[in-house]
Amino acid sequence: MSSFVGVVVSDPWLQSQFTQVELRSLKSKFVSQRTQSGKVTVGDLPPMVVGLKGLHAMFTVEEIAEILGESNSDTTEEIDFETFLRAYLNLQARATARRNERGDPRIGRSTTFLKSSSTTLLHTISETERASYVAHINNYLKDDKFLKNYLPLDPSNNSLFDLVKDGVLLCKLINVAVPGTVDERAINTKRKLNPWERNENHTLCLNSAKAIGCTVVNIGTQDLIEARPHLVLGLISQIIKIQLLADLNLKKTPQLVELVSDNKEVEELMSLAPEKLLLKWMNFHLSKAGYKKPITNFSTDLKDGEAYAYLLNVLAPEFCNPTTLESRDPIQRAKMVLDHAEKMNCKRYITPKDIVDGSTNLNLAFVAHIFHHRNGLTMDTNKVSFAEMMLDDDQVSREERCFRLWINSLGTETYVNNVFEDVRTGWVLLEVLDKVSPGSVQWKKATKPPIRMPFRKVENCNQVVTIGKDLNFSLVNVAGSDIVQGNKKLILAFLWQLMRFNMLQLLKNLRFSSEGKELTDVDILNWANSKVKKSGRQSQMESFKDKNLSSGRFFLELLSAVEPRVVNWNLVTKGVTDEEKKLNATYIISVARKLGCSIFLLPEDIIEVNQKMLLTLTASIMYWSLQQPADSESSSVAETIPESPSAASPLSESSTPLSMDVSRMIIEEDASDTTTPKTEIENETPKSDS
Repeated sequence: MSSFVGVVVSDPWLQSQFTQVELRSLKSKFVSQRTQSGKVTVGDLPPMVVGLKGLHAMFTVEEIAEILGESNSDTTEEIDFETFLRAYLNLQARATARRNERGDPRIGRSTTFLKSSSTTLLHTISETERASYVAHINNYLKDDKFLKNYLPLDPSNNSLFDLVKDGVLLCKLINVAVPGTVDERAINTKRKLNPWERNENHTLCLNSAKAIGCTVVNIGTQDLIEARPHLVLGLISQIIKIQLLADLNLKKTPQLVELVSDNKEVEELMSLAPEKLLLKWMNFHLSKAGYKKPITNFSTDLKDGEAYAYLLNVLAPEFCNPTTLESRDPIQRAKMVLDHAEKMNCKRYITPKDIVDGSTNLNLAFVAHIFHHRNGLTMDTNKVSFAEMMLDDDQVSREERCFRLWINSLGTETYVNNVFEDVRTGWVLLEVLDKVSPGSVQWKKATKPPIRMPFRKVENCNQVVTIGKDLNFSLVNVAGSDIVQGNKKLILAFLWQLMRFNMLQLLKNLRFSSEGKELTDVDILNWANSKVKKSGRQSQMESFKDKNLSSGRFFLELLSAVEPRVVNWNLVTKGVTDEEKKLNATYIISVARKLGCSIFLLPEDIIEVNQKMLLTLTASIMYWSLQQPADSESSSVAETIPESPSAASPLSESSTPLSMDVSRMIIEEDASDTTTPKTEIENETPKSDS
């Protein structure tokens, strides 16, 4: 196993503008170009950077050459890596300016964790947000057996960032947000961790964060090991937000049906993002209180404190203070609002100044706290029973969750809140197809939401079906109208084929001996059986439907076969009883994520032997294994590393996302690999729906 090597540049400011994942990807591209031509010149840059994130579809090669020529007219001049980075930042700034001028419909938002415009500015840290997150951590993790020795944290110093460096805190915080996500037996919790153990914890953290819906594109383990403040706080903010909004759905809080006037609106309610649902709840109570202005955001609409005063007077009239609305000083009114909330036992993670300043994150957290303590909703038996009838069965819900998290992990522009509703315009599916099969989408024939004309949705979905057929998906008697109508069975079937196609393409793109034939599910099964057998163990699986897989032992033996040190066999049960199977299943998922596999299944999928999810699990382990340095062995699939470290560049607009921990890849200054050319997406703009 190799140890991690970060990419370091001499200028600290320049280093701060990129994550380690970005730096490694850019370094790989730079080294590859130098390997091909012996050096990198100004003239090499335009074709080299035109497809990078933030620049793709914004500039032509000629336009980039013209911009670079403004500062250096000699195209033959050799440049170093730092000059390359500065040129890239300059081009990103130009691209952001052009995007704002044009209002480009296709590239309205960066798909990376950091907005593209932020890479041209020094990162700023909100001290009040940090203090709020520290207070949240101190409150929810104060009784943790391991962390209680380090808590409470002091918000006025860097103790939070110091504690984050070993990865334990973030893993524990994820479990607070979504209990059971991380099997804590898989966390390395020694007092003093070595670099490899620390890296394992952060790998487990990032893959688990993705599994609960966090956006972690372009964050690597090294960024967390270094505890880069803007990345750490950004990730913590997402985890806390997921925790606070977890109950904002009909399954957890069926009383939410009171927000709609009739049963026809229940479907619309189910498709709303949690933030939108929280705003709808707030406006529902404000309307009853006689407040006339609708609240559309958690920032400017709440700055004067009036909406808060009305809301709390409706929810907790026993603590009402009539002078709250009479006060003309916003700060004073905000202070009285917080006093009112404190009497309701709402934790004060926000200050009067935060309300007046319109802090979006802290206002959202504050409103969510109010909702949890007193939502003011009543139980309408008729409406609730209707809503419960509309909820999916567990199997469908788990598959929807898996595909939703997978889509969001790809870094698509549109964030999916409900698969069955969000795919009905066809746009989301086109975005996913563009990721897994670059160049397949004809964007000129696509219409971006919001879409008023129904036939435009059908056009989008027809193109989705056409591309699916080109990719040899089984789509007999399937039309675009089936997706528009929200046929759940067909949508799940299409997404499964899409996910499977992406998985097989990733494996196919690795250098292995396949004798020129396409990789199949049987190849994956045979690889897994061969791997376990060669490790000296006897377990084998007959198929991905083999009921013996429910014990979990085969997958633990497979994980141990690809990396012997990753499984602690003292923690493994016989897998006979339901309890033992559950323990093994949760351990399998966390161990696989700790290894570097990006997976979205749940323990129930293993226990119930869901063949689709078990195939993805096995393929993810296989993908990770095939990227490791190969020993001399004669397995059916020879284990090798990828064609080039840059082949999976997260900065390339047309690159295919990899279900792996990219931070394990080492970029050497004198690397001799050549970059695999990417398929460039045609510079097309989707038509607007007028």
